[in-house]
Amino acid sequence: MKEEKKEVKEMSRAGRIILSILFPVLLFAAVLAVLAAHWALSQWGGLTMEEIVFELTAPLEGTGNGMIEDFILRCVVPALAACGCAIAVLVRFRRLSFYHHIAVFGAIGSLAVLVAAVVWFGSRVGLTEYVVNRSTTSDFIEKEYADPKKTDLEFPSRKRNLIQIYLESMEVTFTDKEHGGAFEKDVIPELTGLAAENESFSGQKGILNGGLSLPGTTWTIGAMFGMTSGLPLNVDIERNSMSAMTSFFPQIRTMGDILQDEGYRQMFVLGSDATFGGRRLYFTEHGDFEIRDYVYAKEQGIIPEDYKVWWGMEDEITFQMARDALTELAEDGRPFNLTLLTVDTHFTDGYICRLCGDEYDEQYSNVFACSSRQVSEFIDWVKEQDFYENTTIMLTGDHPTMDADYCKSVPDDYSRRTYTCYINSAAERSEPDTSREFSTFDNFPTTLAAMGVKIEGDRLGLGTNLFSKEKTLLETYGADKVRSEVSKKTDFIEKMEQLDPVTQAKVEKYGSVRIRSETYDLTHGWISVSTDPFDLPPDEPYKYIRLKIWVERGGQMIRRWIQTKPLGDGGYYTTFDPLKDLDGYPEIKYQFVIKFKDGASYNLGPEGVFRNLPGHTFLESVLEENDNQHIATAEDDELPDE
Repeated sequence: MKEEKKEVKEMSRAGRIILSILFPVLLFAAVLAVLAAHWALSQWGGLTMEEIVFELTAPLEGTGNGMIEDFILRCVVPALAACGCAIAVLVRFRRLSFYHHIAVFGAIGSLAVLVAAVVWFGSRVGLTEYVVNRSTTSDFIEKEYADPKKTDLEFPSRKRNLIQIYLESMEVTFTDKEHGGAFEKDVIPELTGLAAENESFSGQKGILNGGLSLPGTTWTIGAMFGMTSGLPLNVDIERNSMSAMTSFFPQIRTMGDILQDEGYRQMFVLGSDATFGGRRLYFTEHGDFEIRDYVYAKEQGIIPEDYKVWWGMEDEITFQMARDALTELAEDGRPFNLTLLTVDTHFTDGYICRLCGDEYDEQYSNVFACSSRQVSEFIDWVKEQDFYENTTIMLTGDHPTMDADYCKSVPDDYSRRTYTCYINSAAERSEPDTSREFSTFDNFPTTLAAMGVKIEGDRLGLGTNLFSKEKTLLETYGADKVRSEVSKKTDFIEKMEQLDPVTQAKVEKYGSVRIRSETYDLTHGWISVSTDPFDLPPDEPYKYIRLKIWVERGGQMIRRWIQTKPLGDGGYYTTFDPLKDLDGYPEIKYQFVIKFKDGASYNLGPEGVFRNLPGHTFLESVLEENDNQHIATAEDDELPDE
């Protein structure tokens, strides 16, 4: 009997302990869920599950606008305070008979609030629709996908330069009704004029047209990915391919890949940290872009080290960096692609810079008006340069604004589309009087066509060349059908996200090659590196094995490519001496690369680093292991120094 009472007492004590923990934890979770849901929906109008899933798997580094600090202050701190209050109440009444009731009803009430918050938030972001779509398999994308790897592209003998300007949150909506917008007063008059004078595929003089943002393209990196690959950025949260962020859809061929293969020098200029959302990874892996962002601006002394406004720096500085970059690119002699992303018009309400006026009652309107003026002035500057005659300019909004309040007065039946304008195109429309129904996927082949590129079948990815007579997916199936199909789960996208098994095996095989020895003397400017023996398949002839040496400066790489020689026992070595210009950098990295005649190239062995330590002239290098999880981009046979 005594033992039974003892067990009951111990069970009662254990129950009290569990309830004492459960109530505060559930209350914390409930308060956090309610506040986080309200905070997210107040920050992002039109927030979708596709974006939430991607951002949960992408790096947070580079998040701007004080968003993390704001979330902690407005959501986490109050939730912690509520949790503290629950603990204080339990401690205060721990010896009273109704303690048990407080803990039980508190836990049940907190759980109910938590569930209600999740259900409410899920209904606002389309959670049910997302779950249904992701559990429904479709082969629509695979059937409609025109693979750029298998499509013939014929560039003109004199390759045209390209300037792509992605305008944050810019919509056709913001012009007035007379020009096809939804506002009573045009807040982007300069952009309206540019689109009316050039090409927006409206078919009507003075009327603006734009691209529909489909699922997977409604936030910045998704939008840029869609417009340069012709695919939606749909990833599943249960897979880790994007969360690891070691590669970015390694099996696809994008605009950046195409232009790189054609010998273009490419730069990405933006006013925030390019790392945020995987942008740095995408643009370096697909096109080897030089990145000139907020980090670069600080490292180069363009802005002070402690300078930060909004997401990093205002567009005024970014446009000046773009002018400097274009001047440098034009002097280089190679065809170039400069991609620019603005940020001042990011929600909520945009950033008021020193150039902004106050002609409108709403702050966001004044910011959009300021952006319109700055873009127009930048285009005017470009037109004055010698390189303009052979340069195509693409202007596009990245996606419709997510500001929760700005478009409240827009009618529900108005189709909100991204601003679109092609300037100085080398292509002419087949049917100039026809208005095109298109999505942002269509920018991919259309931009190449505007550069004078002839495209077999006039389709790339899920996009159609709008200068041609070929129908877009929207014109063929209708917006609702396409929107539904690209939202669904597809084995094709999953395959493109990851390396295929054969390639993965080769990555692992060649990445496991060991480095035999590494010596260097940076004061006198020479290095010597060799590999252990390894087998090369006789049925896969290789084109070359080279050593890539690089230093990182402001987000870009300064590279050297060095020829190698066989050692005779199956290994390879290289010696090189004109490296004095790289002396002074704290680290100089290197990587052997093997390229096969089929165009595939792989990292050969781990990434290494020469450490330039003060007071040392002859050092043994220290290797840094590399996970070798992504295929190296295929390089040209002769790679110029940068």
